[in-house]
Amino acid sequence: MAIAQIKNLQRRLGLLEQEAVEEVSRACGNDLWQTVGFDVVDSMEDADRRARANYYYGQLQVVRELKDVIG
Repeated sequence: MAIAQIKNLQRRLGLLEQEAVEEVSRACGNDLWQTVGFDVVDSMEDADRRARANYYYGQLQVVRELKDVIG
C-alpha cells in the first residue's frame, strides 16, 4: 500500500473512531462509559439507546483493531 493510501485510511479510521465515541456518549447521555467501562451500557433501561450504543461500540472496537494493525 502506498504511503498516501495508508495516511488516507488512517484519517478515515480516525473520523470513524471519533463518530463512534460521540455516538456511544450520546446514547449513554454522558462520557462515563469511557472511564467506568462498557458495563454502563448494559445497565441502560432504554432498549433503543442500548442497541445504538452497542452498535457504535462494536464499530469503535473494529476501528481500533484496524488502527493497531496499520500502525
